[in-house]
Amino acid sequence: MLKNKLFIFDIDGTLTDSVPMYLISVTKSLQALGIKDIDTDYNNYKHHTDSYALRYNYERNFQNNIPDHLLEDFETDLVRQMGEFDPVQEIRGAKSLLDTFRTHQVSFCFATGALPKPAILKLEQCDLWYDKKILATSKTHESREGFVLDAIERAKSFYNKDQFDQIVSIGDGVWDLKTAQNLSLDFVGIGERNRKELLENGAKHCFDNLLAFKEHLF
Repeated sequence: MLKNKLFIFDIDGTLTDSVPMYLISVTKSLQALGIKDIDTDYNNYKHHTDSYALRYNYERNFQNNIPDHLLEDFETDLVRQMGEFDPVQEIRGAKSLLDTFRTHQVSFCFATGALPKPAILKLEQCDLWYDKKILATSKTHESREGFVLDAIERAKSFYNKDQFDQIVSIGDGVWDLKTAQNLSLDFVGIGERNRKELLENGAKHCFDNLLAFKEHLF
């Protein structure tokens, strides 16, 4: 039943319990790059992505386009800032679910608004399996729709599929839900923090954690 489905995982708040720490790291990295006036109302950004946070805050401070090298510098400094915190923990059931998917040959991939190096660090801190070939990030797509579509194409290549019978986006934020709706994908909400808002915006399936989702599937 799950063999020709694709599950797309958000990372922060969905697989890893990293949202507060990571937002602090983003703010500190922007400051380290000389950006002083930072809009920290990240939930109301047009795009909930690292690359947009950098461009938006740089342009509002300097009224100029960001230099080509700055995204790389930002990515490197984010990893440094994360080192100031304890390693992040998994969202309950994350490792168990991914390991079970691999055992049962269920296709999955990752689509995150983070940049690659910090995203990989979080996955590794939680001992979650990943492959860079199925990790789509905001390094190449500022919009969430862009890197979710990128994740789907990466998954087709990785799993040698022309198409999937069903594609399910799994996330914790309303922006994850709206992206799925914009792309006509099915959606599963994870966590209690945004459950009410997810349901109010049309989410049909929400689970407290990934263990509960796994029990629903298997």
